[in-house]
Amino acid sequence: MNTNKRENIVLVTGASAGIGLELTRKLLSEDWQVVALNRSDFPADDTGIQKAIMEGWLRVYKTADLTDYASLRRTLEEIKGKEQRIDILFNNAGGSFPELSHSKQGREKHYELLTVVPYIILMELKELIKNGSLKTVINTSSSALNYVKEFNIEILEHPKTFRKLLGPYATSKLALSLWTQAIAPQLAKEGIKIRSVDPGSNNTLRKGKKSGLPLVIKWLMKLFFSPPTHGANQLYEGALGEHRNKTGVFLLKGQTAELKFNDHSRNVLERIHEIYEHEFLVRRS
Repeated sequence: MNTNKRENIVLVTGASAGIGLELTRKLLSEDWQVVALNRSDFPADDTGIQKAIMEGWLRVYKTADLTDYASLRRTLEEIKGKEQRIDILFNNAGGSFPELSHSKQGREKHYELLTVVPYIILMELKELIKNGSLKTVINTSSSALNYVKEFNIEILEHPKTFRKLLGPYATSKLALSLWTQAIAPQLAKEGIKIRSVDPGSNNTLRKGKKSGLPLVIKWLMKLFFSPPTHGANQLYEGALGEHRNKTGVFLLKGQTAELKFNDHSRNVLERIHEIYEHEFLVRRS
């Protein structure tokens, strides 16, 4: 792999804060070009980031809301019109919500943001990925998926109950890893490798931002969780480390791990592809 002269290009979603910001810093420090798909601005006082933007090594594309298909569509079209290739796609954008809420399309918002949108981004940018040399996709998952007790499409899209962290958030992360597993053979025919990666326990709390974390987890996060650089390193290793030639796997603490509810993986993929075809693509015209 040649990373001299910033020849490799990576796209990071949710690059302006937390793990995504630390991953962006790491990649820039190692002479990658970074394409950022964000909802919010990068820190204005981060001189390294601002210098990279001015020099064109960090190119920022903004969308008002990743779960709003009209806004997302415009931003993805802009990326496809301006970028020539993507070597690695980090589907990293995420978050947890403090209460049950829904996207403009009417589905539970964790599911829309964490499960459906990464698929849409992959499908829309697939040709750019095929033009790249590394042809790798990394979906940011979570070990919270191991706490899911019940799983089906109806629960995913329209849950009747809400529980912070271990409710829709965990179920949506599981669904993400399941479709990652299911789509791997199809992408392999096009030379693309895809993996889902747990970034570990990171303190990603942001002042003034409501969190969907239980109070006890917030306290544990402040006291014991690693800084976001840990998660950034886990994602980086997931893309370029010892498992770089594997596809469809879920990486937990740097090792491949079995997923619960494996028998649902194909159904999840088919449902998300249906949403992509019948809602995202149809409304384009």
